[in-house]
Amino acid sequence: MIEPQRDPAASSCDAVVVGAGFAGLYLLYKLRGLGLSVRVYEQGGDVGGTWYWNRYPGARCDVESMQYSYSFSEELQQEWEWSERYAPQPEILKYANHVADRFDLHRDIQLNTRVESAAFHKDENRWSVTTSGGKVVSASYLILATGCLSNARTPDFAGLDRFRGATYHTGHWPHADVDFAGQRVGVIGTGSSAIQSIPVIADQASHLFVFQRTPNFSVPAHNASLTPEITQQWKADYAEKRRRAREESRNGILMVIPEKGALDDAEEARRREYEAGWNRGGISFMASYNNLLIDNSANETACEFVRSKIAEIVHDPAVAALLQPRDHPIGSKRICVDTDYYRTFNRPNVTLVDVRSGPIEEILPNGLRAGGIDYELDSIVFATGFDAMTGSVAKIDIRGRDGVSLNHKWAEGPRTYLGLMSAGFPNMFIITGPGSPSVLSNMIVSIEQHVDWIGDCLVHMRQHGLGCIEATRTAEDDWVKQVNNVASGTLYPQASSWYMGANIPGKPRIFMPYIGGVGVYRQICSDVAAKGYAGFVMTGRAGAATSLAAE
Repeated sequence: MIEPQRDPAASSCDAVVVGAGFAGLYLLYKLRGLGLSVRVYEQGGDVGGTWYWNRYPGARCDVESMQYSYSFSEELQQEWEWSERYAPQPEILKYANHVADRFDLHRDIQLNTRVESAAFHKDENRWSVTTSGGKVVSASYLILATGCLSNARTPDFAGLDRFRGATYHTGHWPHADVDFAGQRVGVIGTGSSAIQSIPVIADQASHLFVFQRTPNFSVPAHNASLTPEITQQWKADYAEKRRRAREESRNGILMVIPEKGALDDAEEARRREYEAGWNRGGISFMASYNNLLIDNSANETACEFVRSKIAEIVHDPAVAALLQPRDHPIGSKRICVDTDYYRTFNRPNVTLVDVRSGPIEEILPNGLRAGGIDYELDSIVFATGFDAMTGSVAKIDIRGRDGVSLNHKWAEGPRTYLGLMSAGFPNMFIITGPGSPSVLSNMIVSIEQHVDWIGDCLVHMRQHGLGCIEATRTAEDDWVKQVNNVASGTLYPQASSWYMGANIPGKPRIFMPYIGGVGVYRQICSDVAAKGYAGFVMTGRAGAATSLAAE
């Protein structure tokens, strides 16, 4: 065991931030602006988080680039030029690096460094954080900006270690170009990363086998270059557009939602609405009507429309039938956005393999066996997703008050107050954690809201001479109930999704995000702060209670 040593470069600071993705970068900028000393530890070799790791072919954001960007700096949003409606991964990573360079953030970020453990010392109201290599840094605040989709998961297939070809995971893609030319390639999974990568890989491979257990709903992106006119329309009124996205939208994305439900229209009119959404492209398809995620009958009309589109696009009726989802409401899993995904299955070099009826049995030295059939493969791509929302946090041994383990506390599901803190873990904040809108939103909108709230909270504490903040268990219990109650009024829990942890064997089945909407959630957080941080206990530096907020 390595004896922990103080890091001479940063043995003590005000805040340790774990992760240098979009949340970590803005945290560093914000806290530094408040006069705090900050140290950011990032396990990757560069900033960018999700967009550093996810370099698979065809990777791009499913939120339009003019909205998937920071709003905290007017100069930044005016000077940066996006090239496409949906930005590709290299451009988003370039943007993250531009932000880090523009605001001189790199000097407080330590790359290629994992945070292994963290322990709270109640006598000092400080965290002791141990990084890879055994170095230790002491901080007043520990802030987890670890990302919701950053812990890639590869199923434990028998024989995987015997495969003689190359293997890849879409969430941990090589930084060098991968050329599948002339290869027989297998893609396992048909979630978002698979749906984006399959058309690109099919263009290269001699033959592509897609191993599908569960089909997903996908709508066309209709991606295109951004015209100067569209860009200028956004930039001319960015402040108001950002305000509306923050305060008035459900998901932090500007879109017009009609004041009627799907069943309020006759069939022909409803078809026209769905056609308009399909032709518009993107996740705004789910805004065709206002009740698609709360009414099963209404939702089924949208399901049938997309299934009919799949049948129109895919020539082979048997293949089309396999690609048509029938086990979950549309939108109850994050709807996918694609470029020519369904059309790819018309190619003679693409084969869809149904592993629900014939599961993958084992990986062979030269391929894999599924449903009793051997498939010869040169490369295997695992598009098998992530241990979402809690997976990256769970990899850190976090010990709160009295040495209690966060993993132990969350063994039956994550418990937070507002998704920001967890009772028993003082001075530890979570960015876009379970119990907040998080993955149901435009992530940058939710990131900025959390970082701003934390910044305001720390200013309040400093002004009042307070050294410790902790969520009360009562407030946490009430919030967990509220999150569950709101979710139960929607169709989301009907899907076996990663929102529920259903893709991880043994993980508790709990709907993790708050689904009440970005605007509603923001107001709740603002009200909590306005009421003296209701539901939190704040204590003085010596540990004596000096401010107890009403619950």
